[in-house]
Amino acid sequence: MKSWANDIELFDLFRKELYTPVVGDILDGFGCYHQFLPYPIQPMHTSDVIVGRAMPVLMIDVYGPQKKPFGLLTEALDQLQQGEVYIASGGEMRCAYWGELLTATARVRGAAGAVINGFHRDTHQVVAQNWPVFSRGRYGQDSSVRTQVADFRCDIQVGDVWIEPGDLVFGDLDGVLVIPKKYEEEVIIKALEKARGEKVVRKEIENGMSSTDAFKKYGIL
Repeated sequence: MKSWANDIELFDLFRKELYTPVVGDILDGFGCYHQFLPYPIQPMHTSDVIVGRAMPVLMIDVYGPQKKPFGLLTEALDQLQQGEVYIASGGEMRCAYWGELLTATARVRGAAGAVINGFHRDTHQVVAQNWPVFSRGRYGQDSSVRTQVADFRCDIQVGDVWIEPGDLVFGDLDGVLVIPKKYEEEVIIKALEKARGEKVVRKEIENGMSSTDAFKKYGIL
C-alpha cells in the first residue's frame, strides 16, 4: 500500500530506505530492462543521492560563435521547479555542459540536482556548493562555441533510457536510473518491501543461516 502523500514524503523515503540496485531489480521484474543511465555518469561526491522529477534538456553541437550563445540554457535554468532534476543529453560531448553558475542557479531555485550526460567543470566551485551533480567527469573546455540547449521539458533518450518530463530520477553511488511514470507507484511499493526484506535476510545470514536457506525462506538474494 502507498505510504506517502506527496513528493516531499516520497523523496524522503528514497533517501532513507532505498538504493538504486534494489529499485533496478524491481524494474527488471516489470520488464523494464534498460532504466539505468550509462555507467560513466557518476556523482561528484560518493555520498551524493539525487531524487526528483525529470526536467529533460536537449543539447546540440554548434561550431563557433552563435547569435544566441548557449541557446535556451538560461531559460531552462530559470524555469526549474522545486524538486526537479536538470537532466541533459545530446551532442558529442566536446566540452563541459555544467559548471559553477549553473549549479548556483539550480540550487537557489530548489532543484534536486543535475544529471549530465557529458562533463562538468569549475569542479572546486561546484563541490563547495554541496549540491548533487552527476556527470561523466571533469573537463574544463567551455560550451559557448561548442554546444547549446536546443529544447527543454521535452522527451530525450540517454543511452537506452527514454526520459519524459516528470519521470522519477534516482541516483546514488551505484548509478542513476529513471522510473517510468506508469510503473512508479507499484515499483516504489515493491522496492520498499525488498529493501526492508534484505535487512531481515542479512540479519539471518549474520546469525548463521546459509544463503541457500535464506533464499529458500525469503526469496531474496
